[in-house]
Amino acid sequence: MKSIARIALAVALTLGFAPRVFADDEASIGRPNLAVFKDVSNQVLGYVNFTVFDDISAAVEDGIVTLTGQVTMPYKKEDIARRVSRVAGVNVVQNKIQVAPVSIFDDELRFRIARAIYGNPAFWHYANMAQPPIHIVVKNGHVTLAGVVNSNVERALARSLATGLGAFDVNNTLKTDDEMKNDLEKI
Repeated sequence: MKSIARIALAVALTLGFAPRVFADDEASIGRPNLAVFKDVSNQVLGYVNFTVFDDISAAVEDGIVTLTGQVTMPYKKEDIARRVSRVAGVNVVQNKIQVAPVSIFDDELRFRIARAIYGNPAFWHYANMAQPPIHIVVKNGHVTLAGVVNSNVERALARSLATGLGAFDVNNTLKTDDEMKNDLEKI
């Protein structure tokens, strides 16, 4: 069930909705894991300080929610955990979210990459979304691109735009819509 929740949250955080996925081993007592997961996803997406510079994943299993990922400020880690803890069916929140170290270099790098990607005409349709799907995670000069894009061309272009702006390296974990659909069909 953990893999279902992780894949579903990645899709939900990226596309702005929780997909309809059903599993045979959902919790029989209390709320089903998927129902809890959908509410957890809504709480993360509804958090006004959640930006393209933050990336959160969640696993839900029998009322235990494990949050992982990275945020840019310590208060975001605590706020997100507090919001998730109020979801009906959540008994325990294991908050393993990391806070990026304070760094002017990292902040400037985040903004340079965001301007390069979302300022490119190929990504304008994403830039206009309430929750843009490409997340730019920077830690000590190392960049990870996370989220979902429409095609392999967009994935390659995003990586290309993020490269050469001062990052030590760029890890491209972007997935295409088709890859996410295939992952969900396997569940």
